[in-house]
Order: sequence, then C-alpha cells, then structure tokens
Amino acid sequence: MSMQRIVIVGAGQGGLQAAVSLRQEGHNGPITLIGSETHLPYQRPPLSKAYLKTGEAESLRLRPQSYFDDQDITLMLGTSVTRIDTAARQVVHAAGSVPYDHLILATGTRNLRPGFPGVERALDLRTLDDALALRQAMANAKSVAIIGGGFIGLEFAAVARGFGLTVIVAEAGPRLMGRVVSPAMSDRFLAMHREMGTRVMLGAPVTEVTDDGILAGGEAVPADLVVLAAGVRPNSELAQQAGLETDNGVRTDAQLLTSDPAISALGDCAAFPDPATGRLVRLESVQAATDHARLIARRLTKGMTGPYAAVPWFWSDQGSSKLQIAGFAATDDLSVTRADGAVLRFAGDHLSAIETVNDPRTHMQARKLFAKGARPTRDILRAHDYEIASILR
Repeated sequence: MSMQRIVIVGAGQGGLQAAVSLRQEGHNGPITLIGSETHLPYQRPPLSKAYLKTGEAESLRLRPQSYFDDQDITLMLGTSVTRIDTAARQVVHAAGSVPYDHLILATGTRNLRPGFPGVERALDLRTLDDALALRQAMANAKSVAIIGGGFIGLEFAAVARGFGLTVIVAEAGPRLMGRVVSPAMSDRFLAMHREMGTRVMLGAPVTEVTDDGILAGGEAVPADLVVLAAGVRPNSELAQQAGLETDNGVRTDAQLLTSDPAISALGDCAAFPDPATGRLVRLESVQAATDHARLIARRLTKGMTGPYAAVPWFWSDQGSSKLQIAGFAATDDLSVTRADGAVLRFAGDHLSAIETVNDPRTHMQARKLFAKGARPTRDILRAHDYEIASILR
C-alpha cells in the first residue's frame, strides 16, 4: 500500500491537505496533485474579505514550491482533467494522462451562473483571479449590485460598504442566508447590513444584468459593478462521466469512498452520510475538506476503516460580526433563541446546530458537546436554560 500511486484532482485546500497528510502518515509512493489554476494552493475564505482590502496574494499561499519539491509531490498546475478512465486507472488531461492506484477527487464547486440575459457582465468571486479582477473593478466604481444574499455576497457587501461604495444586495429568497441559518439569524444580519447602509432586497430575483445595473424583482437598479454570488454547483461531471454515483455531488460512503473502490472524494464536491442523522449532506467548508483529507490519508496508509465523524463547523465574517455555526441543521430545523442571541437548532426533538455571533466561548462549548456525540433533547436543554456549559458539566 505504501508504494501506491495516488493522484489527487483538485489543488484547493482539501486536495493539498490530502497530499500533506499522506506524507505525514508515511505514504512513500508517488503523489500527483493536479490543479486547474496556475497559482500554488491558496486559502479561499479570505478572498471575499481580507484580500479585497489588502491585495496581498502571498499571504494566502498555503505552501511554497519548495515544500512540494522536498516532499516529492508532483504538482501539475494549469491542468484541466478531461476524463477518468476507471478501467485503465488513468486520469486524462489535454497533454496526456497520469496513472493511479487510488484517485482522490477534490474538485470542489463552481459558481452557479443563471441563464438570464446579460449574466456575462457580472463578475464572480470564487478564485484568486476573480478576486483580483473584482478588486481592480472596485477602484473605478461608486456603486455595486450583488446578486445573492449568502455568505460570499454578504461578506463582500460589508467590505464594499467599508470602501464607501453604495451597495445593493438582491436576494431571490425570502431571507438572507436562507440555506444555512435560522430565520432569527437571518433577521439579525438583515438589520445589521441595513444599519451599515446597504440596501437589501428580499424576494427579488434578478432577471437581467443591464448595461447600467440589474433588473431585480421587476425594478431597474442602477450600479457601476455587478457581482454574482448566487450559490455554487458541485464539480461532479468527471465522476458522473466515469460512471460513479452522484447525488448533489460525488456520492460516497461513510469512509468517503465512491462507488468505485479505487476512488475517494472529499470536500465541497462530496455528498456523504451525516454521522449524526444519516442524511446525505454536502458541506461547503474548509474544515470539512481538511478533515475529509486526513481521514482518507489514514485509511489509505494505515487501513483505518472508521467512518467520518468530525463535528461540522462554519463561519462568516461580515463587518464586525463573526457568525459561527457548530453542527449541521437542515433549512426546516426548528430554532430557539437564547436571551444572549445564540440560536439552538433542532432536528425533530434533538439538537442539530448552534449559531452564535461574536461569542467564541459558546461556539467552542457547542463543538465540545457535539464531539462527545451528544444531541440533547429540547426538554433537557430547556431544563438547563439552554446553557451548553451546564450540559457539559
């Protein structure tokens, strides 16, 4: 097993962590890391926040070129994989192919680009090149319209307001961040962004990007710059074409193995069973991607066969507010809001997630609780005044 040829498609944070962890766990065989971008692996979360303020790309880099040389990891940048030949166990790209004994798919996601007229005029915020183009465009703009009220759109909205731009957020749904947070947290951030001076339009689907703005909810909204942040789509086409099972991503088992035992999948592109509920989930989270990578590396090097059971957690920095979520809630999970603003989510009768703002203490308590495998009921939590510290004791 130690001399297996392992190929990783996707050189984002999860793909890089897979290569790093394989070497740390003692894998001595060839490792090839293939990325479609020309940049060395870098952090994506700061692109919508710190990088737009500083423009310092060097600070995003996760490893220098010397690391890959020292660790004997073949790094193929600017390389787009066109096909996976599962029979021959080869990854095919424009200039040739790379053989594998085990393949790890870390292909991530791409921005969802709706088919309405003029969408090509809107800028994305997904890659380092996107962020560079957006930063340059902001220097010549006085107003910006953002299509989408999720994490990325709202993070960028806060930065743009900090630069003094007039900001409009057009969200098609009835509330902000509707897929990932409770209605109470949506309301809290709606108030915050409006207090910052951002115009937030809810229930306002964009139907066109015009020469001078957008058409949202039937209203012409002027803007010098339009940014598309309307969600993402998993990059699962390679897997699907190779005959792997897909379902809102590359479907895996609890050990992150696909329907082909020679192929694993991790990160944003992987749909796997939630260890707490058994629901098939796909987590768009750096934490999940790196935890996935470590589990796969241990399985390949040590033969460890335990299921993925790390506690999911997420964050979003919007202005001076740091939203943190421990656990994973479905959109229809019920919620209880504590007096201090923390929101507890419930799948049926059991705790599924806890949302906090600028409250790292409660967030870490929640992660410790979930790490113990505890999912207390509403009655138990009510008896403890919804205090997580009390439950932990």
